[in-house]
Amino acid sequence: MAGKTYGIDLGTSTIKIYHKNEGVVVDEKNIIAVEGKKKVIAAGNEAFEMHGKAPANINVSYPVKNGVIADINNMLELINYMFGRLYKRGSIKASAILIATPTDITEVERRAFYDLIASSRAKAKSIKIVEKPIADAVGIGLDVNNAKGVMVVDIGADTTEVSIMSLGGIVISKLIPIGGSRLDESIKSTVKKSYNLVIGDKTAENIKKELATAVPSEEHSMKAYGRNVVTGLPTEVDISSSFVYDAIIEYIYSIIDAIRIILERTPPEISSDIIDSGIYVTGGSSAIQGLDTLLAKETGLQINICNDPANTVVNGLGRIIEDHHLADLASPLKETTIKV
Repeated sequence: MAGKTYGIDLGTSTIKIYHKNEGVVVDEKNIIAVEGKKKVIAAGNEAFEMHGKAPANINVSYPVKNGVIADINNMLELINYMFGRLYKRGSIKASAILIATPTDITEVERRAFYDLIASSRAKAKSIKIVEKPIADAVGIGLDVNNAKGVMVVDIGADTTEVSIMSLGGIVISKLIPIGGSRLDESIKSTVKKSYNLVIGDKTAENIKKELATAVPSEEHSMKAYGRNVVTGLPTEVDISSSFVYDAIIEYIYSIIDAIRIILERTPPEISSDIIDSGIYVTGGSSAIQGLDTLLAKETGLQINICNDPANTVVNGLGRIIEDHHLADLASPLKETTIKV
């Protein structure tokens, strides 16, 4: 793929853009701050700093929800903002853009990704879709073009996608609305119920990163700060790792249930391949301590937690862009989904 070719990963939490021969040129939060109704005052990491702190006249929001575009206007403003910041002027006249999309979504939802790029200042001559599980597998370093089946579990911010791939395509896939953000929300609600303390999204995410574990482990704790719902005053409490475990374990088992459903519906010949190679787990929330231990116990399979799990999709897009042997993995907009 020649010329100005880009790969775009529009995650719920982050936006990442790969530029041919340059690598990842954008890796920022997928969030935008809009004053009034139209004036964009910040986007990306700068807007994230405003989240939870902005006055009433500034709306700070994530345009992508549950893996799909929920606010097309703000998403268009955000992606134009990112390209504008990269190139400082006008359109970039891209020769081709590859955009990663979830597999188990409707054609209307997939069309929204395509229309977003078509309407942007990128002015791309060619727009192609790469299904996220395919990009994940390529980014991990797997050969998805051969006949050996592979299983990838991508635990993202709002969703988890469980997929079986073979011969360059998706054999079966399931997208569930559980990811890191759901774990954060559970931590927030459990803290409020147990301590009468309201904490913010960033605090809940920090607690998850520091203390979350998928199996009971040695006790650790950290201080959390928030507002007491009774007195209305700022308060601090000690949060333990066992407390966080109890708050999130139900959702982790929901992910395990989705994995089991896919395994039960996998063709027998591919099942033998998965027994040999195991399950590849990626996505930002795959870093939860002990997750591989729990998954191995519940499935009886080898669990491979990927290196750099938050970037496997954009890295996969980059490999597809740079290696012409992988070009067929990107295709024009068409229906490819097999729902379960």
